[in-house]
Amino acid sequence: MKPPAALAPIVSVFGHRNYALFMGGMSPHLIGTWMQRVAVGWLAWELTHSPTWLGVIAAADLAPGMFMGPIAGAYTDRGIPLRLSKIAQALAFAQAAALAALTALGWMTIEVLFLLAMFIGFVQPFAATARHAIVPATVPRAEFATAIAVDSALFNGSRFIGPALAGLVVPVAGVESAFAANALSCLVFIGALGMMDLPPPQRRSRKERRILGDIAESLSYVRGHVGVGPLFALLTVVSLTIRPLQDMLPGFADEVFAAGIVGLAWLTSSMGLGATVGAAWIALRGRLSGLTAVAMGGVLGLGLAVLGFVATGELAVAVIAGTLAGFALNIMSTGTQALVQSALTDDLRGRVMGLYTLIYRGLPAVGAVTVGVLAEAFGLRPTFAGAALLCLLAWLTAAGRRRAMTAALEAERA
Repeated sequence: MKPPAALAPIVSVFGHRNYALFMGGMSPHLIGTWMQRVAVGWLAWELTHSPTWLGVIAAADLAPGMFMGPIAGAYTDRGIPLRLSKIAQALAFAQAAALAALTALGWMTIEVLFLLAMFIGFVQPFAATARHAIVPATVPRAEFATAIAVDSALFNGSRFIGPALAGLVVPVAGVESAFAANALSCLVFIGALGMMDLPPPQRRSRKERRILGDIAESLSYVRGHVGVGPLFALLTVVSLTIRPLQDMLPGFADEVFAAGIVGLAWLTSSMGLGATVGAAWIALRGRLSGLTAVAMGGVLGLGLAVLGFVATGELAVAVIAGTLAGFALNIMSTGTQALVQSALTDDLRGRVMGLYTLIYRGLPAVGAVTVGVLAEAFGLRPTFAGAALLCLLAWLTAAGRRRAMTAALEAERA
């Protein structure tokens, strides 16, 4: 039976064997990762009942990306991304297994949790830059937008499924069950990576230049590009102000909504559901035209949705607002990824996407600590109301550049 025309772009990308293998292995791993992420946040809250510690644990996971992202990108551009991905997943398995064992044995403390979160924080930038390099290598350039959007849809679908599963199994089997599930998912992903057959990337030699020179070249590219530079600037503001919301959800679930781990699962899943719908929508669009306006509109929608989230004390209303926030955040981030990936050559891809990792994964660490301290002093809801207003101000500042950004990001590749 012929698939519906609307699904043709998605069916097409899955027709490429390497893409199907990569996504098939990554999907269960992402579900396990989000189960672990929810469990880590809840365990940190149970151990301390402190928003500050929630921010610190989130920062331990995210902060290494601030300086490791560009370095990981440079190494990805020099090496073989598939091999790097296998190493990263083996290290992720070791971390998840350690979390499961130490928690089950009753040896877990907030300090140990901090160290293990920091360990995976150093691994993830390499996993992320390898992923950003592998996905475009598995499909023709004309299918980049769909391939990246499907990748994002699966990632964010796991944000819905993983927390929901954690909400079911953690109350019954403890947080260690979520850690064990993630360890198993790492093994599944490693198996899928072993079945892939990608030729080594074709790149010019960089033996004449050091890693720092590679990083400087990527910074110069981003700074000088009329479209990429402003998109990365917007992403920076969002990462510092709004992204830490998901790390503060344990506090919202307990203090604001009095809903415990089940409420946390609902809130986290709602944001994941919205993000999944957003990414799926972009995948079904299957084109770059108009994507600059979509990405910038996501910033506006995100600020408004977060204002709605903090304005209510009802869990059901917050779930709706969280869904809208997840949708807006993901059309912004997925749109940015697709536009930037399309503008890049393979020679720059790892490094520029390493900067993307620095911004989207590293900078939320700074935001999480800052927001955690502010929330300790002023409360969660006022703190994020201020963050949403800063996000709206950034959108207003960038709105006047949209036409020039569109021309730079879309017209050249029309």
